[in-house]
Amino acid sequence: MKNVTDSFVSLGRWPSAGSFGFNTDILATNPINLSVVLGVLIYFGKGVLNDLLDNRKQRILSTIRNSEELRRGAIEQLERARARLRKVEMEADEYRMNGYSEIEREKANLINATSDSLEQLENYKNETLHFEQQRAINQVRQQVFQQALQGALGTLNSCLNSELHFRTINANIGILGAMEEIID
Repeated sequence: MKNVTDSFVSLGRWPSAGSFGFNTDILATNPINLSVVLGVLIYFGKGVLNDLLDNRKQRILSTIRNSEELRRGAIEQLERARARLRKVEMEADEYRMNGYSEIEREKANLINATSDSLEQLENYKNETLHFEQQRAINQVRQQVFQQALQGALGTLNSCLNSELHFRTINANIGILGAMEEIID
């Protein structure tokens, strides 16, 4: 671990050109770097993110509309079932003496079937909405991560010269070696 610290300290001993130099205080530079990267991401990624969210919103609204149409169809089916129920009830009055129990069973089955259909459609709508929300969130996360990674790589590539890049790679290899020794 001391080698890793020494490699970062040695970066601070490089000769500076004019007012340019390296700040080796990691705690002071990380918030600045993070704020710069986040500022760039927010500035350039806001439009893309808004477009993605608008597209996702339209898809979700379309899914909701489709679900509402299915719901309306189920309500129409329920109305037809209620009309049929009224018809069955009228027939029940006529045939009360002969088959009252049979008609009551048919009525209960019809109500249960319609209720089950409505419940299944409602569950399908809720599952579809949840799935679309999760998919939208995952896509936005993935794109934000990719943009952040591209921005960070661009920043690193523009700031690192080849010698500094080589030293940074060697320092990171040293850190990984130290971590491997600790794990073993």
